[in-house]
Amino acid sequence: MREIMEDIDRWRSAGRSIAIARVVDIEGSGPRLPGATMAVADNGEVAGSVSGGCVEGAVVAEALDILGTGDRRLVTFGYSDDDAFAVGLTCGGTVHLFIEPLDW
Repeated sequence: MREIMEDIDRWRSAGRSIAIARVVDIEGSGPRLPGATMAVADNGEVAGSVSGGCVEGAVVAEALDILGTGDRRLVTFGYSDDDAFAVGLTCGGTVHLFIEPLDW
């Protein structure tokens, strides 16, 4: 989280709405451990990473949706190792993320 605080502070100063996505659990192999965090500003800017690229685009879409609704949600993304390898990913497994608007 510390590595994205500068971006969060900048977005906050600019009056942006921000969503935070955190890895809360993984099953099988996963590129990032629980605690990995990504911030998404309402203009689509991103700081941090929750999957090393495997599902980042889908997480951004979820975060922007959450910014529109104000909801919080647990989302799950998963691939078997074989399916992941077939589409060029280096890991399978399942990642569970909690995404919420950042409320100051």
